[in-house]
Amino acid sequence: MASPLSVAALAAGLAITSPSPDNPRTLTVRVAGDCSEAAREVVEKTGGQLLSVQPAGDSCIITVLVQGNGQRPRKVTVKVPM
Repeated sequence: MASPLSVAALAAGLAITSPSPDNPRTLTVRVAGDCSEAAREVVEKTGGQLLSVQPAGDSCIITVLVQGNGQRPRKVTVKVPM
């Protein structure tokens, strides 16, 4: 079972490595990419609700839920370069 810390890091696009043998109280966090600005822009442009953000190489895959005019909301996925 994954720890809550690793699940949260995965959702944020981070990778956590195990503690180093030299200092077992230190965790190393590697940032896979910062997609927060791209996600903010997509939400602003679509007027949607953020569902997910995934770094993918040199891009961010952002999925939002956009309300329709009296229709069911639709899921929109946008690939934004970092």
